[in-house]
Amino acid sequence: MTHTVKFGINLPNFGPGMDPDTLLGWARTAEDAGYDLLLVSDHLALTPDAAARSPEPFYEAFTSLAWLAGQTRRIELGTGVVIMPHRHPVQLARMAATLDQLSGGRFVLGVGVGWARLGYQALNVPFHRRGRLTDEYLAAVRELWTQDRASFKGETVAFDSVHTAPRPRRRPHPPVWVGGNSLAALRRCARYGDAWHPLWPQAHWLRQAVPVLRRLAEEEGRPVPELCPRIQVSVTADPLDEWRRPTGHGTLAQIRSDVAALAELGARYVILDTDPGDQRLRQTAQRDWRTLHTLAEHVIAPTVE
Repeated sequence: MTHTVKFGINLPNFGPGMDPDTLLGWARTAEDAGYDLLLVSDHLALTPDAAARSPEPFYEAFTSLAWLAGQTRRIELGTGVVIMPHRHPVQLARMAATLDQLSGGRFVLGVGVGWARLGYQALNVPFHRRGRLTDEYLAAVRELWTQDRASFKGETVAFDSVHTAPRPRRRPHPPVWVGGNSLAALRRCARYGDAWHPLWPQAHWLRQAVPVLRRLAEEEGRPVPELCPRIQVSVTADPLDEWRRPTGHGTLAQIRSDVAALAELGARYVILDTDPGDQRLRQTAQRDWRTLHTLAEHVIAPTVE
């Protein structure tokens, strides 16, 4: 490994049993175990399609992170990912800059286009234009973050001489992680992102995708975004078939080998996600916390060393 990999966790800020004590328990578990980053999910309008995947109660992302910023000291806090077209870019930029200030420069903005069509309908935002809206909003947010008085004119949003203070503590702005596994997401990341945040990718697929991202960034004349994947983790007592197992599944030794493979691809962060996919299979928070401590001791610590 040629660089130090940082590790984060995906906090399930939704579902039966989620309450303020549990939300705080996740954050303190992550920080105490030595993780570097904590990500929360986002659905502003929890419509039936989204609720089937992320059931209620759903704690709003920015409000939750602001509260957790005051309850933690070291760990970075971010969205993984916020649905970009669901908030006006002036509002989003203001919330993100304030959160970055209040947290002491610990905020990471993960963004994506979202998939839940009914949520777009509830907010009266055109689902079929979500990609173009995301691109335009990202350009607008960057302007708001980097100017004391920002002006912007796009196809769907325009503003003039908006005072932006307080600007983000991190300069020039908090890292922007672009989520998504599609070619469109790679293009968006190459144009606007500081990091690419693919969801539950296979390592062999990333070996093909990373050179594409590098080429697209070169075409844009921008630095190549960092690789920051999120992998689903499931620890087993016995080894799984190497030809069939998903990345992040298997014994601790197998998961260590997966992390090493991601590091060889240049991963700067690896986000561990205990989400089983089917919420009926989700473990209790306490069992997930024990898993995170085990991974910190047997996967993260040997990898960092």
